[in-house]
Amino acid sequence: MKSYIVPALRLTIVFIVLLCVVYPLIIAGIGKWSEGHGDGETITLNGKVVGYANIGQKFDQPQYFWGRPSAVGYNAAGSAGSNKGPSNPDYLKEVNNRVDTLLKYHPYLKRSDIPADLVTASGSGLDPDISPEAAQIQVQRVAEYRKLDKNKVAALVNQQTEKPLLGLLGPAKVNVLKLNLALQQLK
Repeated sequence: MKSYIVPALRLTIVFIVLLCVVYPLIIAGIGKWSEGHGDGETITLNGKVVGYANIGQKFDQPQYFWGRPSAVGYNAAGSAGSNKGPSNPDYLKEVNNRVDTLLKYHPYLKRSDIPADLVTASGSGLDPDISPEAAQIQVQRVAEYRKLDKNKVAALVNQQTEKPLLGLLGPAKVNVLKLNLALQQLK
């Protein structure tokens, strides 16, 4: 029996050292060379940090682009989805309320025009990005409230759209915080 236990303990100790010490140190080291130095990419305005690029924030005023809804109220400490399925009556009521709010501020839209990412929360509840389609349907509202040329606002959305990695990996996306900060500079 000793011939089985001793090798098993040695193997356990080797894997504990590898997976609990060596691997985390390697990942932390790689993070220190990345943008933000492993602490997250902060976004600043006039020298003041206004948010993180990878954590969504709540924008609900009509003169700003709105992001994806959050099931956790954009609380980064409590990142999670709602765990409500598409047939859950409470979930359907939430989604319908979001659709009704969007239609109130976008009377030129039909229900079928609304992208899903504007009315459904992400799995993390902190998604900082929306689809280019979700941003484009908001252009008219934002331009009207800010008294800006609609074409300028649409061009800003196109400029802020991040293409898929290498042209293939992932969807095109628009970071809502970066878009709204760029909108502040638009005259």
